[in-house]
Amino acid sequence: MPHNDISKKNGQEIAKLLNHLLANEYVLYTKTWKFHWNVTGKHFGSLHAFFDAQRLQLGEIVDEVAERVRALQVDSDGTLQEFLQKTQLTEHPGKNPDDLTMIALLLTDHEEIISKIRQDSEMANECKDYGTNNFLCELLEKHEKMAWMLRSFLD
Repeated sequence: MPHNDISKKNGQEIAKLLNHLLANEYVLYTKTWKFHWNVTGKHFGSLHAFFDAQRLQLGEIVDEVAERVRALQVDSDGTLQEFLQKTQLTEHPGKNPDDLTMIALLLTDHEEIISKIRQDSEMANECKDYGTNNFLCELLEKHEKMAWMLRSFLD
């Protein structure tokens, strides 16, 4: 049994969920970067800075998720191919939507991740991985706050 008292099988199952989450986080990180670079319009300055702030948060989250996988003694994914195979999020290559559509697309992605984190948190609890459950609850709060901020632009 691993040093954290989680069975090897449960640790691998949780790591699998976390690698899917990592893929979603990385795609959202990349999409936020793209929108930071390509936003235009009368709200350019504030949205350029806003997207950059969210991108920085997402960069930290990507690292934290990958490190949580490693804490379970499983290799974390780290290639674009792996991320694209495992993500539930949709990319929009070659398209640069208007500023409000960018916000709406990012909000949709955060809401998708929030929903998935809730499911994964329940699974972590069922596997008696309370550390990962706590990690996911804290991550949930971060995404809920980022979603609230995005939603505020649309109201």
